[in-house]
Amino acid sequence: MSRLFGTDGVRGLANGLLTAELAMQLAQAAAVVLGHDRNTNGTRPRAVVARDPRASGEFIAAAVEAGLSSSGIDVYDAGVLPTPAAAYLVADLDADFGVMISASHNPAPDNGIKFFARGGQKLPDDVENAIEEQMSKEPVRPVGSDVGRIQRFSDAEDRYIVHLLQTLPHRLDGLKVVLDCAHGAASGCSPQVFKDAGAEVIVIGADPDGHNINDGVGSTHLGPLQAAVIKHGADLGIAHDGDADRCLAVDHEGTEVDGDQIMAILAVALKASGKLADDVLVATVMSNLGLKIALREAGISIRETAVGDRYVLEGMRDGGFNLGGEQSGHVIFADYATTGDGVLTGLQLAAQIALTGKPLKELATVMTKLPQVLINVQGVDRSRVGSSEVLAQAVVVAEAELGDTGRVLLRPSGTEPVVRVMVEAADEATAESIAERLVQVVRTELALELVAD
Repeated sequence: MSRLFGTDGVRGLANGLLTAELAMQLAQAAAVVLGHDRNTNGTRPRAVVARDPRASGEFIAAAVEAGLSSSGIDVYDAGVLPTPAAAYLVADLDADFGVMISASHNPAPDNGIKFFARGGQKLPDDVENAIEEQMSKEPVRPVGSDVGRIQRFSDAEDRYIVHLLQTLPHRLDGLKVVLDCAHGAASGCSPQVFKDAGAEVIVIGADPDGHNINDGVGSTHLGPLQAAVIKHGADLGIAHDGDADRCLAVDHEGTEVDGDQIMAILAVALKASGKLADDVLVATVMSNLGLKIALREAGISIRETAVGDRYVLEGMRDGGFNLGGEQSGHVIFADYATTGDGVLTGLQLAAQIALTGKPLKELATVMTKLPQVLINVQGVDRSRVGSSEVLAQAVVVAEAELGDTGRVLLRPSGTEPVVRVMVEAADEATAESIAERLVQVVRTELALELVAD
């Protein structure tokens, strides 16, 4: 039987994989593993539940809350809020755990369930495995006064907004900001917190109807934001995804500023103020080589991890570092959050513009992005990426050709028969040429028909 949990909780088509029955089973199992088994103070365990505005989130949240309360968990229903808000509120309320119902940047028919342990921390694999194992056992079924209660967490959004405002190193007075909320979970709180911080705010993508989340807007579709920034003469634009755990930006000319550039700006700013732990940034192997070069020149080291914000978080916790993230816009400020927070990231980026008086376009020149070509080679045996001598030699030849001006990364997909070939070089033509050459080697050497039965 395949593992139910993926890289970020349980995710799939709502009413397909993710049914109300499955949601209730997951909640009942989590009630034991994260609630009763870990609660040692003699009180009834408490859980925070939040969701993004997908229509399916309504019935999934109802099933989760029924599963939790029927298992003796008191539920604080926070309604529609970003994923990082749910994580923060678990810690702020000192709850035993939290549940977020969202499929992030996925289209509206999908949904997902992710759990946070005490303190708002993501779950390690062994705890997720324990929840899956508990699902095969009889649920806890208290009676009478021992059943859990469900109450509306009425000041959840206000608590989160106050927390975000307290992180700001500088107010945003005088800045004009366009926010694209992806018709998602940040549609209410992101505009409010930027206004409270002093910015003039123009909002797009903030009219969720349950079906339009991520539909042509947000961090996966920057066109509307770029057009709005230019139309309104804004200083910058901020794009969230459906659950607002990531942030991409647009400068005043409509040019994208990606997660690597955002991390470079913020890392340099934190180092200058003496607040960057050990002068280290944690990033994944997919971050642009230009980030490493720029930070090395600024006296900042990079610790690389596997792809995925959970691995960035692990690297940060293991080393005691306070800034990390991904090119996709998941940026983690460990001093203020336990997960990527797109609203927090946008605020911190805007604060640097206000603090320095420099436009985002100028701040982004702290790093020069090297041309990066990424090709997904399908229909190949990904398991042999590390064992093919011919492929290894082809990579050696390519790396020698690039020297210090580029790099090669071959990475098997974790879920598909796909090998990702990524090449960075000083110019686009060189990157494309070397990438295509490696793709041909991958197709020849790792062809599925060459694998013996």
